[in-house]
Amino acid sequence: MSAAGGTAPYDAIILGAGAAGLFCAAMAGQRGRRVLLIDHADEPGKKILISGGGRCNFTNLGTAPDRYLSQNPHFAKSALGRYTADDFVALVESHGIAWHEKTLGQLFCDGSARAIVAMLLAECARGGVELSCGLPIGAVDHADGQFRVTLGARTATAPALVIATGGPSIPKMGATAFAYDLARRFGLKVVEPRPALVPLTLRGEDILFRELSGVAAPVVARAGKAAFREAALFTHRGLSGPAILQVSSYWRHGEAIAIDFLPDTAPGWLREAKRARPRTALRKLLGERLPDRLAATLADQLGMAGEIGTATDRALAEAESRLADWRFTPSGSEGFAKAEVTAGGISTDGLSSRTMEARKVPGLYVIGEAVDVTGWLGGYNFQWAWASGWAAGMAV
Repeated sequence: MSAAGGTAPYDAIILGAGAAGLFCAAMAGQRGRRVLLIDHADEPGKKILISGGGRCNFTNLGTAPDRYLSQNPHFAKSALGRYTADDFVALVESHGIAWHEKTLGQLFCDGSARAIVAMLLAECARGGVELSCGLPIGAVDHADGQFRVTLGARTATAPALVIATGGPSIPKMGATAFAYDLARRFGLKVVEPRPALVPLTLRGEDILFRELSGVAAPVVARAGKAAFREAALFTHRGLSGPAILQVSSYWRHGEAIAIDFLPDTAPGWLREAKRARPRTALRKLLGERLPDRLAATLADQLGMAGEIGTATDRALAEAESRLADWRFTPSGSEGFAKAEVTAGGISTDGLSSRTMEARKVPGLYVIGEAVDVTGWLGGYNFQWAWASGWAAGMAV
């Protein structure tokens, strides 16, 4: 940047050096744009470093628009279609980064997430991007077709400004609602932000399940019309695990979520067990399919402590039905502090799906988590960061 107190002209200023901001800066820089990338944190890519248990679940092979939540479900199609998971994998491989696929199309680094940050920084360097970290962003103004950003005693100007500062999830990493405040100043609407991919809390009659803290089981969890087959984990505060994190994005306060504890059992299995093993307790039957502590709690809740041969077929059918559709009404979630991402955000109504530019403010772009586009768990949100960053990087 220029000397303290001066003004430096750039082609584009990007606010936020996370996944979307880094990628957008690299793409724009490599197109010959003079780019200034700014972050108030002391180093770039901090959320990338903690993702995927430190191995960065950097994309998902199953990426498709229907795996994203937004008030406009069609908005993400353009960017996701033009910069795909295969495109990003090719970039990763060109940097010699080894990776592996886990379940459900999730791709992780074999080594550390630092390899992804190093790759993005190398791509930025290739584009001559100027990076400024550790200085809080002061005033952001727009006049005469130029955006002016103040950093301490320094000021930078550019005809393009990209908002890539994310949402308020994981505030201990420095996350704030800065993007929304800035968007509103420029007349953009904000869809109410809420925690997503977040553990849910239990109270009331469901508190007894907290005693199962640490117990996990493969289930199908449902919220509204969304259903996910993955593991659920009981915690000292409520429910977590991949299946719960997934449905949390669809859950609304006051609604129930449903869990099928035995998704692989056929209707009538308990009545068949009654005929074949009448002296067996339900707790034992469930314990053959579920962790013992969970099996015991479910059997107690169903009020079936004795041998199943003593139960009526109707009672067994009702037990089957409840085990397949066990309702919990969460008291809330663990909030932005534990949310992996933010649902809601800057409304897509005012943005171009092709370039991510604000229609009413030429030169203003919004990308990544700041936008009202939220992916499933498993690398989808990183792919949105790459795709939206690419779209804006090709346009600024």
